[in-house]
Amino acid sequence: MRVSWYRILGAAILAGATLASAAHIARAQDDQVLMPEQSEAKARELVRLAVEALGGKAYLNLKDSTCTGRLSSFDHSGDLTGFGKFIDYTKPPDKDRQENLPKRNIISVFNGDKGWDLDRGGVSDAKPSDLADYQEDVQKDLDNILRRRVHEPGISLRYAGPDVVDLKQAQWIEIVDSDDRTIRIAFADNTHLPIRKTVETRNPRTRFKTTEIEYYSNYHPIREVMTPFQITRERNGMKVFQVFFEGCEYNTGVSDALFTKESLDQRWAQIPEKQKVRDKKETDRLKEKQKDDDADPSKSPTADKGANIAR
Repeated sequence: MRVSWYRILGAAILAGATLASAAHIARAQDDQVLMPEQSEAKARELVRLAVEALGGKAYLNLKDSTCTGRLSSFDHSGDLTGFGKFIDYTKPPDKDRQENLPKRNIISVFNGDKGWDLDRGGVSDAKPSDLADYQEDVQKDLDNILRRRVHEPGISLRYAGPDVVDLKQAQWIEIVDSDDRTIRIAFADNTHLPIRKTVETRNPRTRFKTTEIEYYSNYHPIREVMTPFQITRERNGMKVFQVFFEGCEYNTGVSDALFTKESLDQRWAQIPEKQKVRDKKETDRLKEKQKDDDADPSKSPTADKGANIAR
């Protein structure tokens, strides 16, 4: 007997609603039954299981990573604003270098509280807003949380209950840090791997709340470290970026020198003169043209500098 697609969809919605309702009841019961110290102990056990699933010592002792992939970025209306191939070098917790491929003539480097950009106009300091966004991303980064931040003084952990997340049975934990960020992480029951993270922050001046969600999927083992090859970020219900990794290498001895302004100066010196633009009006015109090119996948792609991937 043939079953119409909308019947299947209706059954899935009904089943999902039933599971979600049951999960909500179970979560409420758990929150009522568990004492604070029991709730924290359960949350820390879920973190321990997740770290083991991600690779245990290999995950905790990761020194550097080099990943290639494709990045799509979106504007406030949800329209695609950039699509390009990139290579990203990181040294946890706060060193990151992202280059567009294949030309490597648009590069962003962040190193702790410093940052620089290279484009066709030369090397410049990162915008204060970009640097602030990067430093905020470091604090919210999933790997940084699981490796380091859960052990920080002043961090509060609690078990937040079971749920159905992306059609998977999962368990949530909730973390509140000293800066009043509320971070929730869902771990799949069958693998213990993280599949979703939500972060709530509140603007200290306007008191408006921002909710950011990241989805992690398509995990692959690389040198004993489980790596999500697809990451999607949404902010207040709108998609911000989507990353599709093509490959990663770990612990290859990435040099600290790669995360300096001097490294960008050296790269600038290697770029052919005909690709350099020293007039500001011409630089601004080419940046606008680059945005148009990025929005068209048929044209030469470049990585979006505003969406560095902290790993």
